[in-house]
Amino acid sequence: MARTVFCQYLNKEAEGLDFQLYPGDIGKRIFDNISKEAWALWQKKQVMLINEKKLNMMNPEDRKLLEGAMIGFLFEGQDVEIEGYTPPEKK
Repeated sequence: MARTVFCQYLNKEAEGLDFQLYPGDIGKRIFDNISKEAWALWQKKQVMLINEKKLNMMNPEDRKLLEGAMIGFLFEGQDVEIEGYTPPEKK
């Protein structure tokens, strides 16, 4: 049976992650409060952010920037700003 959590991003009960995907206290918070669906949404934004800003994951400053964007996106309702990107219109 799938593990469910009250997803803070989606603001509803949803299927939880299978295991902790991120280290430390932030990873525990994500595991306990973020659903698979919300994590998948973040992963799409993360890829865009890494590519558009040409982030280097070996650089601690770039990892810190990405972590801040992740916390803002998942827990604070902040969308990821990509310069020049306009999301497609919903039909």
